[in-house]
Amino acid sequence: MRTLQLWTFPFCPTPPVWQLDWSAIEQHFVCIRQMADCPQNPLYHAEGDVLTHTRLVCEALVRLPTWQQLPESERSVLFAAALFHDVGKPLCTRIDPEGNITSRGHVPRGARFTRQLFWEGEEASAPFTIREQIVALVRFSGLPFHFLDESNPQYAVIRASQQVRCDWLSILAEADLGGRICNDSPQMLEKIALFREFCTENHCLDTLYAFASDHSRFIYFRKENSHPEYAAYDDTRFEVVLMCALPGTGKDYWIAHNLQGWPMVSLDALREEMDIAPEDEQGPVIAEARELARTYLRQHKSFVWNATNVTRSRRGRLIDLFIDYGARVRIVYLEVPPAEVLRRNRERERVVPEGVIWNMAAHLELPEITEAHHVEWIVQS
Repeated sequence: MRTLQLWTFPFCPTPPVWQLDWSAIEQHFVCIRQMADCPQNPLYHAEGDVLTHTRLVCEALVRLPTWQQLPESERSVLFAAALFHDVGKPLCTRIDPEGNITSRGHVPRGARFTRQLFWEGEEASAPFTIREQIVALVRFSGLPFHFLDESNPQYAVIRASQQVRCDWLSILAEADLGGRICNDSPQMLEKIALFREFCTENHCLDTLYAFASDHSRFIYFRKENSHPEYAAYDDTRFEVVLMCALPGTGKDYWIAHNLQGWPMVSLDALREEMDIAPEDEQGPVIAEARELARTYLRQHKSFVWNATNVTRSRRGRLIDLFIDYGARVRIVYLEVPPAEVLRRNRERERVVPEGVIWNMAAHLELPEITEAHHVEWIVQS
């Protein structure tokens, strides 16, 4: 998922003048205009509101020689990330009774918003791999500043490297710092330099960290204090395929054509059998599905779990169950354009309320390679 296709962001400045048309950006994006009403903590952002900060970050990025020297598609990816890196702040910023300004949770919220913006909006012309690189840059944008505060800095940078190039994160961090007025700029610059050195030492600055095997990678991200160079013995005995997709993306069709004859745990089938609607309490359905899965797991029989599984926490609970029985886990993610999702949903025998679909899309967390032995992203443009 790391290979980039040729793509340009319409608002990304180009050589030789590197002209930034900020008024066009504000006019085009409602979410950017909304940043003007979002204050920031003056201790870290004396420049003012989020809109002012974002404009200054984009200007700082465009001035950086390291950015200007990148290929055109990579410049566009980083520029889009700089533009949307704080898009979650208007959704999360609060002012407490003492006047303190906080925006806790704005990074993951902003990453999900950016994905939805590119999936639903006019920016949907960006290929899937491009979009997910932008989302990952937004998600990990603060890592160069706080990686040493993590309980395991090595784990933090290696995990980030599985999603995005860490040298891009350092460029974005430099631009972010260039768009701030704060007293600790020299210290923050030192942290960015140390981040680059640390990633270089851990062989993950401009490439993803290479594990000995898929199973070694899987074990590393599941066990505390494990060593990335450890070559784990693969004692898996069978495979469980875990589907991940919104309703209407063709999970049943894909399974019928790729896993023909495999036993299946289908939440849709169980809901129909138990006469429980998708918007009703799903506890009884999940309990029945897990019991059916245990039947296959005890027999060490490969099977497919067919459900939406749009959040990492839900997938994680299932993966915990599967590996307790020695299973190898493969996640298959399916995606189609939003109009096609709604069209297919309307043709289902049991239509999922569109509000439920949009809510799932807003909370969608794409499966990462760190979650399973293997992940497939199958995207229809």
